[in-house]
Amino acid sequence: MKRWKVGILLFDDVEVLDFAGPFEVFAVTTAKQDDGELYSPFEVTTISEDGQMITARNGLKVQPDYSFGTAPAYDLLVIPGGMGTRGLVHNKVVVAWIAERFAEVQWMTSVCTGAFLLAEADLLEGKRATTHWASIERMRDTYPTVIVEEDVKFVDEDRIVTSAGISAGINMAFHMVSRLLGKEVAMETARTMEYDIDLNRE
Repeated sequence: MKRWKVGILLFDDVEVLDFAGPFEVFAVTTAKQDDGELYSPFEVTTISEDGQMITARNGLKVQPDYSFGTAPAYDLLVIPGGMGTRGLVHNKVVVAWIAERFAEVQWMTSVCTGAFLLAEADLLEGKRATTHWASIERMRDTYPTVIVEEDVKFVDEDRIVTSAGISAGINMAFHMVSRLLGKEVAMETARTMEYDIDLNRE
């Protein structure tokens, strides 16, 4: 059965739910094999620039699995947001890594202000995207070639999927599960998490 490798970028002052929400959705998803047995279709790991422990917003410390130099190939990347992105958009190593990885992955996703990092890596030019409601105008001003949409949970541009703020990353992750494995699997995952979501309206 198909198994996808999901990588989640971590950095200092990352918003906790931005990465923890999608991590949980992908990690708890199960699907049936041909023999009817359940398996985990997503292998989820985390990455930071140097592989060292990061301090997320409000002091949560997280030890990433990999550094940029040791990270494996991924099928899907999640770029979360948070206050840390304000400085990270000026980090040429991080921005270049995102651009390089886009050439290798099947899907690049962002949560909240993680979209600014995608825009800085020139991945959103001429494309529709979204971000946290409080950063909509800032994104429009900073990246005028990006078509920034508001009042949506996420925007799907095929290989690039951006989501609105914080908890919207969970909706985006469910959307990806539904895209890859079908609505029934996504709804079963939502039941496991006791998360209310209407995939017919997403």
